[in-house]
Amino acid sequence: MNRKYKIDLTDESRSKIQEKLSSNAAPQSVKKRANILLLSDMSIGNPMRQSEIAARCGVSDVTVFNTLRDYCTYGLEYTLTYKRMKTTNPPIVTGDIEARIVALACGKAPEGFSRWTVRLLTEKIVELNIIDEISRETVRTTLKKHNLSLI
Repeated sequence: MNRKYKIDLTDESRSKIQEKLSSNAAPQSVKKRANILLLSDMSIGNPMRQSEIAARCGVSDVTVFNTLRDYCTYGLEYTLTYKRMKTTNPPIVTGDIEARIVALACGKAPEGFSRWTVRLLTEKIVELNIIDEISRETVRTTLKKHNLSLI
């Protein structure tokens, strides 16, 4: 069977992998990637198939493929480092804006209306230049966070 990524670990690489496996500080995902590399090493003998490695390590076939690809493309250090999730976008509504939205919702409803609606609040917030643009859902979650009901 033709393999796209062939793993030939040196003695030095194998010892680094063993260090990661024996370390208590290493995350479980890093240990799984280390096991994947050891099981797919061609220098020891005929390695297992990727599906067998996946079953043995408790990961998906894609994880095995990505680990082997990362090792061949970027090297051992990259493969055995913990990859953090990318940070999310910062919140649109900060404390000051949130306070102004709550104050507006607690105030008197506009003329011609008996109460505030989320849609009315959203329009008024943009009209008063509290924030340039905001969705109704953001206004609703901000009010819900403060246990405010518009009923």
